[in-house]
Amino acid sequence: MAAMSLISRVFTKRFAEVCYKATPVSCQLQQKRCQWNLVKVPKPGVKGKSFRRIVHFKDEYTVEPLQVTNLGGRDPVTGRLVAKGIGGGIKHKYHWIKWTRDGPTDINVPPKESKVLHILKDGCRTANIALVGSGDELYYILATENMKAGDIIRTHRGIPPNTVRAAEGDAYPLGALPRGTIVHCVEKYPGLGGFLIHSAGTCGIILRNDSDDRVIVKMPSKKEFSIHASCMATVGRLSNIEHGSTPIGSAQKNRELGNRPRSGLWQRKTGRSGRKLKPVKSAVINAETKHAFKMEKYELNIKKLNLIEE
Repeated sequence: MAAMSLISRVFTKRFAEVCYKATPVSCQLQQKRCQWNLVKVPKPGVKGKSFRRIVHFKDEYTVEPLQVTNLGGRDPVTGRLVAKGIGGGIKHKYHWIKWTRDGPTDINVPPKESKVLHILKDGCRTANIALVGSGDELYYILATENMKAGDIIRTHRGIPPNTVRAAEGDAYPLGALPRGTIVHCVEKYPGLGGFLIHSAGTCGIILRNDSDDRVIVKMPSKKEFSIHASCMATVGRLSNIEHGSTPIGSAQKNRELGNRPRSGLWQRKTGRSGRKLKPVKSAVINAETKHAFKMEKYELNIKKLNLIEE
């Protein structure tokens, strides 16, 4: 009897293992339609990225106009819209500006002279640019207010004991220029190249010396920067002064500049309708309550503290 029960238990266990053996099954999981993927969109204007265009620079400096890819406010990697209000516009080629002005550093050596060959308009910037030649070298710089073809500009990197009497378009260190000099394309650090004051019609002013090797320069934003005296700066005010005061004129011209139209949901109020700012009315004292106020005299309990005498 015991042997029969043992045989039945073993047989039942083997039969269950054969029937319920796990077999691999292929299946495909569908992605949820309501799944929310977080995509971090970069912010415009960070680290010099405005998402307006990409300039295809070459390995070496050249005066040949460079090809440009217009982005229209979209990220070049993801294609997502980052900066609103950008799109369309006339496609301009980019002229490579040489921001570093090279010259001799020895005080006894005369400055390097270059000749302005041509003044032209660059569609990718507000100020005009100038084609400058020196020997067998050609490069572009930002043109000043009164610069014209045929002018001779000078560059020197040394700081003499006395200040230099520089002309418009000359490049000297800040420590070599006198107080009150109008400058632009100022270096932020020595050897960095013209980093500050690039917009049309703007300029900075050398105010005073902060110490033996520091100079205070007033920016177009009225802020004062303390910059090292060996930083280079170009003398003069930038060209195209009428840029800030010239109206665009039409919506078509605004589209040619590469600006998309606004939505029209917000408009500046002209004051024709709505709240009016009226002057505050003067205080009026009624005749009935005018004589209701009586002057009463209060004295302290200690007579020595009553110093007021009639």
